Amino acid sequence: MTIDNRAAWQRQPGEPLSIAPAEVPAVARGEILVRNEAVAINPLDYLLQDAAVLPWLDYPIIAGSDVAGTVVAVGEGVERFEVGDRVLGQAVGTTVNLPSQGAFQQHTVVLAHMAAPIPAGMSASSAAVLPLGIGTAACGLYQSQHLGLLHPSLDPKPSGETLLVWGASSSVGCNVVQLATASGYEVIATASPRNYALVRKLGAAEVFDHGDGEVVDTVAAALKGKTLVGAFHATGNLADTFAVMRRSEGRRFVTVTLPIRIEPPETVQAAAIAGTSLRDDAVGPMIYQDFLPAALAAGRYVAAPDPKIVGRGLEAFQRAVDAQRAGISGYKLVVDLT
Repeated sequence: MTIDNRAAWQRQPGEPLSIAPAEVPAVARGEILVRNEAVAINPLDYLLQDAAVLPWLDYPIIAGSDVAGTVVAVGEGVERFEVGDRVLGQAVGTTVNLPSQGAFQQHTVVLAHMAAPIPAGMSASSAAVLPLGIGTAACGLYQSQHLGLLHPSLDPKPSGETLLVWGASSSVGCNVVQLATASGYEVIATASPRNYALVRKLGAAEVFDHGDGEVVDTVAAALKGKTLVGAFHATGNLADTFAVMRRSEGRRFVTVTLPIRIEPPETVQAAAIAGTSLRDDAVGPMIYQDFLPAALAAGRYVAAPDPKIVGRGLEAFQRAVDAQRAGISGYKLVVDLT
């Protein structure tokens, strides 16, 4: 099947995106081809535009991680999806160095075990905010080299333990709060005051202002007497997270979304997350196959934060990347490709 396809190419670091044709290979075993209707933007996208931060990548590349659209081809061995299904998927092109698996184009090859059905009533723009956020959250929460927590379910049993989430209103943070709650953990979180309602709605028991100069004392006091399973640092001041953990009871382990630039205290451990690594272990199918489809269909999991549509068409990607670079809070930028 020949499919016309165009993409927003990153020719070299430091250059703006360039719209040009892109080849669509035949889908291989375990893959699906998605006609993209909405694509979300992540901080990695502007980092890849600004510098060659992933040394294995051969430019030109097609960046982007979050797709939502319709299946137009199914590879051998794929039984969960059929042509015509609406899906969201976590694109891994910049991990595997394959432009065909990048999101910034009209059609993206997605690994079937990194995709989930979009429930009726959910828009593609809402669905697109989920993939990299939930994938990164799941890596930090469930992989054995990170927190290794109990898996989520639609009927979680209280564990009696608490997770600290720093930067809970970010894209990753929103998913961490929901997944941890669905795994039976109490969540104590930080966020900007304007996002308190969002974080509480997602399941946090208490939320504190991570911009408050007394936040370390305040959060440490809130955790007094609780048994921590660790902390998830999604964004914000990592030193503050370390300071709280040093004063807390339980497991003093911090899983972090970005490379760790400072040394943790002697009594605190930390590890950085590889947000697409769940494609290679049991966490990927657990999230995208076993948990997320049923949770979304039952209304027990929501797409958060809300999407903010930057524009329509491939030409809108550069504007979206620029807006992401400038900084956002409480929403996720999305390009409409319908």
